[in-house]
Amino acid sequence: MRIALVGTRGVPARYGGFETCVDEVGRRLVKAGHDVVVYCREPEASADALPPPTEYEGMRLVHLPAVRKKSLETLSHTAASAAHLMRHPVDVAIVFNSANAPFVPMLRARGIPVATHVDGLEWKRTKWQGAGRAYYRTAESMAVRWSDALIADAQGIADYYDMEFGAETTLIAYGAPIIANESAELLEDIDVEPRKYHLVVARFEPENHVDIIVDGYRRSGAVLPLVVVGSAPYADEYTARVHSLGDDRVRFLGGVWDQDLLDQLYANCATYLHGHSVGGTNPSLLRAIGAGAATIAFDVNFNREVLDDTGRYFATADDVKNEIELAETEPVVTRDRGRRAQRVALRYDWDEVAARYEALCVRLATTGVSARRGVGGRPSGRRRGITDDWPSDGPRRTEDVPATLPALVSQRSRRAPHRVPRRGTQPINGDAVALREMPARP
Repeated sequence: MRIALVGTRGVPARYGGFETCVDEVGRRLVKAGHDVVVYCREPEASADALPPPTEYEGMRLVHLPAVRKKSLETLSHTAASAAHLMRHPVDVAIVFNSANAPFVPMLRARGIPVATHVDGLEWKRTKWQGAGRAYYRTAESMAVRWSDALIADAQGIADYYDMEFGAETTLIAYGAPIIANESAELLEDIDVEPRKYHLVVARFEPENHVDIIVDGYRRSGAVLPLVVVGSAPYADEYTARVHSLGDDRVRFLGGVWDQDLLDQLYANCATYLHGHSVGGTNPSLLRAIGAGAATIAFDVNFNREVLDDTGRYFATADDVKNEIELAETEPVVTRDRGRRAQRVALRYDWDEVAARYEALCVRLATTGVSARRGVGGRPSGRRRGITDDWPSDGPRRTEDVPATLPALVSQRSRRAPHRVPRRGTQPINGDAVALREMPARP
């Protein structure tokens, strides 16, 4: 089967969620015998730059240009990718990010069935105001209206699409790599010692609450330093604010692209502070618990869904202060939380995740482009307006959620994380679809 993965920066992955998913799932689909093409953004030109690779882990790579501007980079690249697919069609396309939904009809007109991975609630991000926020809300509707299937990576996101659009989603969480080796030799290069630092890994965006974490840490009496990994394009003002809130105990490392170093940072931290709030299941959080990191997370249902009863939570800088001080006061208890979190991470298996993607692709390639809207067809994409009153960062605690949204912090979202079905048959939107139903084609 020929499968196209569209709408991301491409592979190899750094630490974006979509890119991690494409990297992990794509290589497994190749091993299962499928022809996988990944659309990647062309690297910025430089005098000594080497030509970009044409293959990675068996995946064919197509590098295309993008307009280097916040509001246009993703869309311009996906437009070029869709145009390429019109000339080089595949059996199934998985489009990442609901913002790319305007290109779905184009692919379907070419006879390519499309599953859209809707991501999180992007329209709630502070960086999207006015026209940008309105565009994301419209794009969500278009994804519902035109996609042959929708993919959600968290129960809270699935609940949102169900309540707001009456739309079914296929729930496929990300995987969590289990980092059993606690070697720490690379930490010497950045002058930190195992178990003697707190850690943040995040893109510098308001919804990731790096400012609240740094501010709360500064207010604390913490003895251990805070190591901050991350940066962001188009966010100079917010980055400056984050840096201004720190003190001489805070170590800003910027972007770290060495995955071995990142793994050692996760595996050897005293605590990992996770501020993400609108993106559904987050790969950084899964990697942290897979490394056995005791996690203090921003209090939203997405994070509770992953951490279960192993997490501690914050909503304010004072919460961060208290949690860090508690962790340093009770290091044995904190370390035990990390061990329990690693056991939770076993529920998130990349092999099982890839099996669900494969099953979904088999179903779409078998049934083809779906029926027209109406009875038995796709939902219309019209909003019901039920979720418009969500708190700006999503529901933090049950009492903060409007009475009209009980499902968004339902027992499904609060209980143990979604377990991916075992390999063999995969229930996809209620239908059991056997793997290998369609033979791979060259």
